[in-house]
Amino acid sequence: MTTSTGITLTPGLWTLDAANSTVGFSLRSFGLLRVRGEFRRFDTGFMVDEAGAAAIEATVHLDSFDTGNAKRDDHVRHADFLDVERRPTMTFRAPRPIRIGESFDVNGEVTFGELTRPLPLTVSWNGLRPHPVTGRPSIGFTATGRLDRGEFGVGPSFGGMIGRILTVDLGIQLNAPA
Repeated sequence: MTTSTGITLTPGLWTLDAANSTVGFSLRSFGLLRVRGEFRRFDTGFMVDEAGAAAIEATVHLDSFDTGNAKRDDHVRHADFLDVERRPTMTFRAPRPIRIGESFDVNGEVTFGELTRPLPLTVSWNGLRPHPVTGRPSIGFTATGRLDRGEFGVGPSFGGMIGRILTVDLGIQLNAPA
């Protein structure tokens, strides 16, 4: 739910500033700590309509999975977890345009392979300011959500040693339409 009045954005397609954006995650491992990582490659679609609402889509390239441990990352990319050969991407979309506010929820859905499941995100607006290089207006958001990897059949839990719940942390910067 939006907790403030709407924020007015320029209509059109806002483009991802990938160098200043992140798709991060964390997951409990061995019951002792949280393993953190990122997906290094992703694309977004953020189309603002004339009424100021945004249609939101994103695609994550699963072969870009990175926790900083090459052996673990290679294992997770293979068939018993992500199976990037058969399922190279995961997509997120909001089923209806979203009104942007200081803080708001996006009741989106994730598609991984043949399965689609809800992924609600809690989003915070970080502001609008000119990009330091291009001078074009840029906006920023942070968002968090939780995804149950078991609902997608992703990997074993090894007797509960690897958590089922993946915490998603997003930092997204977008540039105004040219």
